[in-house]
Amino acid sequence: MEVRDATADDFEAMRRTAAASMHESYDSFLDPETIDAALDEWYGADTLAAQVTAEGALLYVAVEDGDVVGFVQAETVSKDPVEGRVLWLHVHPDARGDGVGSRLFVRAQEALVDAGAERITGVVLEGNDLGTAFYEGHGFTRAGDREVEVGDESYAEAIYVQGDSGGTEWESLDEYEVDGRSVYVSYSEADRGSKGPLYTAYSDPGRERKYGFFCGACHSFDVSMDSMGVVECNDCENRRKATRWDASYL
Repeated sequence: MEVRDATADDFEAMRRTAAASMHESYDSFLDPETIDAALDEWYGADTLAAQVTAEGALLYVAVEDGDVVGFVQAETVSKDPVEGRVLWLHVHPDARGDGVGSRLFVRAQEALVDAGAERITGVVLEGNDLGTAFYEGHGFTRAGDREVEVGDESYAEAIYVQGDSGGTEWESLDEYEVDGRSVYVSYSEADRGSKGPLYTAYSDPGRERKYGFFCGACHSFDVSMDSMGVVECNDCENRRKATRWDASYL
C-alpha cells in the first residue's frame, strides 16, 4: 500500500470512497439524502481542487493495487500553540480492518508536526461508534463538542485531542521488499527523530524478529544504531532524539 499526496486524477476515486465510507458509517442515524447532499458539497471536483491548493491544507490518499482505498484531510490552524486538525478520514468499507486508516492517520500527523503543529485534534460525528473507537484506540481523549452543518441540519461533533496513551495498544504493519525479502514496518512503534519518525521494522509479521529501523523522513531502511543507542538514517541523517514517542503521537 502506498500513501501519497492526492492529485486531481484521484478526485473521482476519492468521491466514490467518501460515499461508500459515509454511507457505511452514517446510514444508521443520518438520512441517505443528507449524506448525498454533504458529499456534493464537500467532495465536488472544484472543492477538492481548492483543498489541494489551500494554504495549510493536507490531503493524502492510500492506494492499493492502483485503487484509492482511503484518504485523509487535515490542516494546520494558526493558534498558540499551533494546532493540527484531522478533519476527515475515509476508508472504503472493503478495505477496513487492514490498517489503512492507521497508515493515513500516521501520515497526516507526521505532516502536521512537520508543519509546526504542537497539538493535534480530531473530530467525529456523534453516533459514529467506529470513529470514536478509532480515536480512543489511538490514544486520543475527548476534549469537547461542537456543532457542524451536514446538509441543512446541525449535528453534534466530538472533539478529540492527543492524550497520555500509556496503556493504548494498536498496530499497523506495512510490508516492504528489501533485498528480496519481506520486511514489516510497525507504524505503532516510533521514535522521534530530528527530521521525522524512525519506525521499528521486523523480519516477520508477528513482530518476533527485529530487522532494524525505517526512516519516516526519507523512507530508507539504511538506518544504523551505535553502541550508545543512537539511531541515525545514513541517507538523510535523521537522528533519534533522547525522548521516546508514545503511541499518543501516532
